[in-house]
Amino acid sequence: MIPVLAAWQRPYLNIFKHFRVEEWKRSAKEGDVAALTDTRMKGTIYRIRGSNPASSYLQLPRAGTQSLGLTGRYLYLLFRPLPRKHFLVHLDVTTEENQVVRISFSNLFKEFKSSATWLQFPFVCGAASKGTAQRGVPGAAPGDARWTCLVLDLPSILALYLARSYSHLRGVKLCCNLLVKNLCTSDLLFEPGVTLARARLGDLSCRGVAPMPRELAFPVPKGQKWHDLYDYIRFPSEGPELLHNSIQKSFPHPVAGDQVLQEPGHPPTQLVTRSRAACDLPPVQQMSSPKAVPRRCPVVTKSIPQVHLAVPGPGGAVPAADPVLEEKLHSAGDTRQPLPLSAGGIHVYAHQRRGQTARAVPGSQEGLVPDPILKLRTIIGFGGCSTKWALWTRDSTAVVYPCHAVIVALLLQTGEQRFFLGHTDKVAALAFSGSGSVLASAQAGPRGLGRLWDFPTGTCLSLFKTHLHGLVSLSFSHSGAVLCGVGKDVHSKTMVVVWNTAQVTRGGGVTVLAKAHTDVDIQAMKIAFFDDTRMVSCGRDNIRLWRLRSGALRSCPVPLGEYHTLEFTDLAFEEGPQQEPEDRALFVCSRSGHVLEVDYKNVCVRSARRLLPAQPQEDGQEQAGSSSGPGIAINSISMSSSFCATGSEDGYVRLWLLDFSAAVLEAEHEASVSCVCISPDGHKVLSTTAAGSLGYLDVQARDYSTLMRSHGGSVLGFSLQGKGGHMATVAQDSTIRVWDLASRQQLYDFSAAEETPCTVAFHPFWKMLACGFDSGVVRIFNLAASDLLLEHKQHRTAVTGLTFSPDGNLMFSSCLQGTLALYRLVAQKIQVLRVLGNVVARDGGGGVDTLVLSGDSRLLAFVGPSKYVVTVMEACSLDELLRVDISILDLHSTILDSAVKVCFGPVPQGELLVSTSSNKILVLDAKTGRLVREVSPVHKLSCSSLALSKDGQYLLTAGDKVIKVWDYRMRFTINFQVFIGHSEPVHQVAFTPDQEHVISIGDAIFLWDFLAPPPVKSSPGRARSPVSTLVLGSDRSSEKPKDGSETPRQTVPLPLLSSPPCLDISSVHPAGFQSISSESDREEEAELPGSSRKVANEHRDASVIVVESDGNEEPVVRPRVRQESSRSPEKAANEPRKGTRTPKCCIRPDSYRHFTPRFKASVLPQSFVSPPAGSEVLKLKAVIGYNGNGRGNMVWNPDTGFFAYSCGCVIVVEDLHSGSQSHWLGHAEEISTLTLSHHAQVLASASGQKDGDSHCQICIWSTQDGACTAELFHHETQVQAMAFSWDDRFLVTIGDYSDQTMALWSTHTYELVLSTCISEPLHDVAFSPFSHQDLACVGRGAVTFWVLEQQEAAVRLKVHRAPAPDVLGLVELTSLCYGAEALLYTGTNSGQICVWDTETNSCFMTWEADEGEIGVLLCRHQRLLSGSNTKRIRLWSVGSVQELRLKGPNARSGSVLLEHEITLDGTIVSAAFDDSLEMGIVGTTAGTLWYINWLESTSIRLISGHKSKVTEVCFSPDESHCATCGEDGSVRIWALGSTELVVQFQVLNQSCQCLAWKPRPVGVWPRPGESQHVVAGYSDGTVRVFSVSRTEMELKMHPHAAALTAVTYSTDGEMILSGAKDGIVAVSSPRTGMTIHVLADHKGSPITVLQCTRKQYHELGVEGGELWLAASSDRRVSVWGSDWLQDKCELLDWLSFPAPAGPEGLDSLPPSLAAFCPWEHGVLVYVGFGLQKEALFYSLRKKQVLRKISLPAFATSLSLSPAAPFMALGFSDRLLRLQPCPAGAPQDYAGHDDTVHLCRFAPSGRRLLTASHSAVLVWELPGA
Repeated sequence: MIPVLAAWQRPYLNIFKHFRVEEWKRSAKEGDVAALTDTRMKGTIYRIRGSNPASSYLQLPRAGTQSLGLTGRYLYLLFRPLPRKHFLVHLDVTTEENQVVRISFSNLFKEFKSSATWLQFPFVCGAASKGTAQRGVPGAAPGDARWTCLVLDLPSILALYLARSYSHLRGVKLCCNLLVKNLCTSDLLFEPGVTLARARLGDLSCRGVAPMPRELAFPVPKGQKWHDLYDYIRFPSEGPELLHNSIQKSFPHPVAGDQVLQEPGHPPTQLVTRSRAACDLPPVQQMSSPKAVPRRCPVVTKSIPQVHLAVPGPGGAVPAADPVLEEKLHSAGDTRQPLPLSAGGIHVYAHQRRGQTARAVPGSQEGLVPDPILKLRTIIGFGGCSTKWALWTRDSTAVVYPCHAVIVALLLQTGEQRFFLGHTDKVAALAFSGSGSVLASAQAGPRGLGRLWDFPTGTCLSLFKTHLHGLVSLSFSHSGAVLCGVGKDVHSKTMVVVWNTAQVTRGGGVTVLAKAHTDVDIQAMKIAFFDDTRMVSCGRDNIRLWRLRSGALRSCPVPLGEYHTLEFTDLAFEEGPQQEPEDRALFVCSRSGHVLEVDYKNVCVRSARRLLPAQPQEDGQEQAGSSSGPGIAINSISMSSSFCATGSEDGYVRLWLLDFSAAVLEAEHEASVSCVCISPDGHKVLSTTAAGSLGYLDVQARDYSTLMRSHGGSVLGFSLQGKGGHMATVAQDSTIRVWDLASRQQLYDFSAAEETPCTVAFHPFWKMLACGFDSGVVRIFNLAASDLLLEHKQHRTAVTGLTFSPDGNLMFSSCLQGTLALYRLVAQKIQVLRVLGNVVARDGGGGVDTLVLSGDSRLLAFVGPSKYVVTVMEACSLDELLRVDISILDLHSTILDSAVKVCFGPVPQGELLVSTSSNKILVLDAKTGRLVREVSPVHKLSCSSLALSKDGQYLLTAGDKVIKVWDYRMRFTINFQVFIGHSEPVHQVAFTPDQEHVISIGDAIFLWDFLAPPPVKSSPGRARSPVSTLVLGSDRSSEKPKDGSETPRQTVPLPLLSSPPCLDISSVHPAGFQSISSESDREEEAELPGSSRKVANEHRDASVIVVESDGNEEPVVRPRVRQESSRSPEKAANEPRKGTRTPKCCIRPDSYRHFTPRFKASVLPQSFVSPPAGSEVLKLKAVIGYNGNGRGNMVWNPDTGFFAYSCGCVIVVEDLHSGSQSHWLGHAEEISTLTLSHHAQVLASASGQKDGDSHCQICIWSTQDGACTAELFHHETQVQAMAFSWDDRFLVTIGDYSDQTMALWSTHTYELVLSTCISEPLHDVAFSPFSHQDLACVGRGAVTFWVLEQQEAAVRLKVHRAPAPDVLGLVELTSLCYGAEALLYTGTNSGQICVWDTETNSCFMTWEADEGEIGVLLCRHQRLLSGSNTKRIRLWSVGSVQELRLKGPNARSGSVLLEHEITLDGTIVSAAFDDSLEMGIVGTTAGTLWYINWLESTSIRLISGHKSKVTEVCFSPDESHCATCGEDGSVRIWALGSTELVVQFQVLNQSCQCLAWKPRPVGVWPRPGESQHVVAGYSDGTVRVFSVSRTEMELKMHPHAAALTAVTYSTDGEMILSGAKDGIVAVSSPRTGMTIHVLADHKGSPITVLQCTRKQYHELGVEGGELWLAASSDRRVSVWGSDWLQDKCELLDWLSFPAPAGPEGLDSLPPSLAAFCPWEHGVLVYVGFGLQKEALFYSLRKKQVLRKISLPAFATSLSLSPAAPFMALGFSDRLLRLQPCPAGAPQDYAGHDDTVHLCRFAPSGRRLLTASHSAVLVWELPGA
């Protein structure tokens, strides 16, 4: 089985490309790491060089706490060692036991070494010349070291050397010195030097061997061989064993290609030496790596196959049927027993995921973006296992301390925190090396793990087992080479362990030097600073000196005499200059107050002092004596060169003179002091207390600063005030504390005598805090005055729930007895309104989020009255509205499921989230209780808290000890990210009100930065149901959006000089064509008939052309009366039109703004049988889709509400309030653009040539009644843009780059007023709003300003061409709009916006507005909107531009500010906004129209459709929905009532070819909430079954080796029949996922149709109750009788239809289509290529053709109505025909702009779906 989450890595994964190493966002570099362009390698390589591998490296992933999650068997490393240098590579792999093992190889290693968690292999570098490097001897790389392809078989390495099973690759660290080209993982064995043709000839793919992919291959010059230029090393080798413990190339190397073909059993590999560790295993003659044994020989994959769908969470992965089996490793001489597996420790990552990290977008991603989406910002808390560990850094600027499982470094000056993540349990001890560069830490718990950290970088250098469970002390030697720890072993006996850490900083590991058990008690132990082999310990009744010698640890006691009964707690060496280090004294403190000075050299006690409570003296100092009395219980001691510090049980930190004669300074704490530590500079004293506080005393300033406070127990809940500045928490230490989140300081501390607080709640607006206690009392505190406001006693037991409504008007509380109370707030007084008993679950537990309210404060939800029920009430009255029994939602569960927590979704969606005890989250409809969807599993244990972001995009859950951030809409393959850090269960998690942070509480308070884009608020725009999208795919890097939360720019951006790639650019430039702006063109323009031109100035910067018209221009306009259907106009005269000339071919401009029609092979029909008026059977009801290929093909008038857009050749006019559509049919070709008059009474539309006419068609429509009032014909190819003048007197139209004409029309008569030819293509045109005679056009490198001068009938047109600023270079000006008076804005294809002064026709300002081409510009007042091919729309503030125009450099402000931006799903092609530019509609190339509201930062999908060809359509059984699929791999479900997209299932890199909706069984009434399923077939041979109600994939099968072409359900829905391109028909069970029958009768010809029907005649001679047919493209139809329950499938009839030998006039054969006749039992209908163009009715009973119906052409689609005797047929000439049967007059219908390749009747026969390319049309049959 291929793991579902790993399938996206097949067949290989280019690691550098997938993780975008060049961006350094998901990878890390340190030191001298540079990206270079290597001409020999023909690409980018990375050079890593330096003197220390620990300081120069490239690391994947970026954080050591993350994981790549790459499961490929082979790791390919393409690298070259730097000459005469050493290099090092670390690979961290994870075993199936979740043990992390490091595999390292380097030419620095001299011999092979291994441990349970580390394998070190020496690497022997090869050379171009064989004599350069000594064979088999590691060392520096030779001067002529070659590029090497190293192939590591990771599962075999773990199995051979550690007897472990490989799981995945966790991380890679490439250290200096080497050049790296790429990294790759794959399950295939790639062979370099083997071509694809040779691989196919040798049939290598059957053995898992494939040629090297192009992007991973080394270049080989023509005529040379790969192995002569490069080295290929595979490790371990499958060849004979070599007695070397290193990775090296064998000599001589075989020729790969020859060996492949000669030895099919063994792919060609270079022999690699095996380490001696393999020889220590049981006898193995020849170890082989695990091999994939395919069921059939797979085809060589050319593209990455689609990733499998997974429900959220690794545990919920849906298994996919896969033929790959795994072969275990066996010994040659044993009885085929697998090698033993050893259990290892578990290492938990901070962000656990399966190798995918991304930035913010959609589009490309397989998971949440960015990754990680949370970044730990602040931890409020200290201690955990104990409170006695806090250390100074070497420079005394920061403090390092543990907070449960996290180590925190706190910078004193700034308060910034750094975190060391990786421990999975509470940190028990810390220690610094003498230099302060290495930090040692050890965690408590049964898995005693230690870590060594590189403190400056925060990376973990080593992870090792401490073998100590109750660790009490940790000490580093001054040199950092030795580490000592003390704790308890498994038998609770004291044990001392000493480790060797000398090699850690050089890439080595930690080894145990010695262990020793002792019966004495040890409280503290330290290594002597002057000798790494000597230690000192102290404890109850003993002080001992230890020494490490010859691998043994021995100790001797210090004679204590009369002090032998004391309990010693801490020790410190004397500081200061001495002759000999051993002469320094050792000070040991005790709980009795004694401080003993020990002579270390002579092993004796020099002196003893007993410190007593100080007495004031005359000199201000305090005296210490040795008289009798209770002493000071000293817990900690620290020495400096000038004073000594002690921390005692009485809460004092005292500073003493070195002779302890007096205490010079003391600081009192609220609890006993656990630890004191003097800073290295001697100026500060750090102290910790048992209450969890951390602070330091400034000796010079005599000032004390508190760094951190913490609760004494687990934090149970929290509440945020207002905008999140303050936070209240309640904990197990019976206190309520209020914190300032910015400073991490505690503001208030509340506690009540003999009462325990249970829950807290902040008022959303007032400084009011409500607290519930275990006595049932609810108290309200006024924080501003720090006093008690009110006290309510409505409850008699502990308060479990307490909350305010979001509007602040109501408060609610509940208790353990199930009582619920409602309060009302009036003038900061709280009144009780209602109290209900036994409504809240008594056994449901408590917490801050027990009672939840909807965002509009209208609904209240909670668990109750039992834990199995969720209740929803009206908040203001507590009237019950809904009760949902959670336990009955899962009918298949064997246990009763109970609710744990509830949470409301966004208000518009009306959803309620419920977490259950079975680790699920149920999404319910808050009004009906209907189960919308289910997420399972969420956590290993039940979810303890859940919270939803305000914009409804992200869901937070807490469970176990982790936090998960989910995509609420579950759109991705991996819908969550996991974050660790807590060492105890997380009790609550929530977003801050501004949604910029996340807070989680448990063992401590964690504040996380939430890195997702800013929240999007709800919009009052047109109500559209949200689209739930499931994405099956991985690498979607090209679809990632940018973060829309950029800060507005404060200065004018500089122009971008480079031009990015543009969208859909195709060139038409045959050889010999002239330049676009040649002089001959201008002369030709001057000689055109019917016009005269005068060149006023030939200079480029001021070229003015005057065009005159004599007023006698022949009008080219066809007035027409109102018609219901389109009619072909009369053919135009063949003579040239006045004012025009033959179009000039030229290169397509470098601009996506320029329209290019979609290529169509279809032609217009030769004949058209229009139905008589009033007798139409079909009525066009709706059009699904928007043509994203158009440009400016959407219009909206905010004043009248008129909204129209084009889809193919249809203009769709939609009512934004009701969603109803009307359709204007007048065009026969794809509509390129639309424009609306300013009074919104006239709409103009343009399309290509109609009915063979030589000119484009422009239709003029009346928006009042939809009548086409005129048709204009002038342009010869396409119309690029149109615009009405602001007084609506004129209409200007411009042709595309092949037409290059501009026409001016009078809107009074729609006569052609003037026409002119342009020397260069134009992209856009606009009239000035301030002068009706002024207009402007943009084109190649210039703006053309036009002025209309009209004198009676004559029209003069003055033209001024103003070139773009030289600083922009060669650019296309692609869009324009007029701004404030005398301002014109233009966009360029390189992302700049230019501002022009229309009075001087000059550009005075430019700025870089985007990274791509700007194709849309709109300006209203002081705001400008831009849209580009980067998928972004941006809103700019341009108020200061006018001042800059008027005052020039003296203007106070000349900047534009970016106010906002939104990233959509495609290139922006159309936009329409209101006068304030606050809301509008935007169209994209993805076929989507978006409603945009800048004020609320919302983007709502109004219209959506397929971008590529639709391949199948079908109705749901109840006809409330329809499904479509397309070549883009999507399956979309639409609501027929509103034509809205309900859910979308997406598979990347595959095409969805067919689909079918599961039928409802006969006699079964539809049940509410009944799950509906859709099956879809894909181009990779897979079949996927989707649940529409649960919006998830339920099953994936792979029954075919070729692409599917047809799929259907059996009549009872229990079987799936699928047909493929190779003619194979498979019958599979959706219940088991197994393929039951495989029929090869049609083999060799693609299956075109599969249809099932119930058996209609018993005398047909077959058993079973079902008939089904299969038709193939070779004009053959097979009919089968089946009884699926009896496993019977019998051929009933086989039909072959004749056809002429050679088709004439057909580019491709029409499909062969067949269907059972619903109204005539035992008859099927066939259409297809044949001798005649006809439909045949064939009787299965009589075995003959009953009748024939003649057709106008060969049909391309067929559907028979189940209700009435109608047959719908589609044709390649864009015709839809409704044919009555058996006889009757046919009716033809227009509306398609391409071949009608699909038509499907609804089950009732009342609706019909047709498809033409990407457009889907919904028809109704009113009379049916």
